[in-house]
Amino acid sequence: MSKLYKVKGFTLIELVIAIVIIGILAAIAVPKFVDLSGDATVAAKKGMSGAVKSSHAIAVADLKRFPTNTELATYVNGDGISAVATGIEVTIDGTTHTVATYTDSNCSTAITATTDFVQCVGSIP
Repeated sequence: MSKLYKVKGFTLIELVIAIVIIGILAAIAVPKFVDLSGDATVAAKKGMSGAVKSSHAIAVADLKRFPTNTELATYVNGDGISAVATGIEVTIDGTTHTVATYTDSNCSTAITATTDFVQCVGSIP
């Protein structure tokens, strides 16, 4: 007596439906991942601004006075950091940005020289 074996597997229509669903999910997900590079740049700018602000607080505590812009630049860790007449220049992903620094505590009077004393640190626009 011969035994009948059941054939197991997916039908062609089931495979097509699965592929269509995966395609729809990919079409939704890919633009989200592409947009993440812009979000990463914004996060890097915020992070570097925060690092300069933290370095300012450390410099004030260490020096027991407000640091000059040049002194502040030495407290910021990282490559591509330098003091310029308008603030602290940083390099993020090969692009140079400036973290604005100010001579008053209200962040309204921008510094004009690297020897100006920094009382307030702004952000990267």
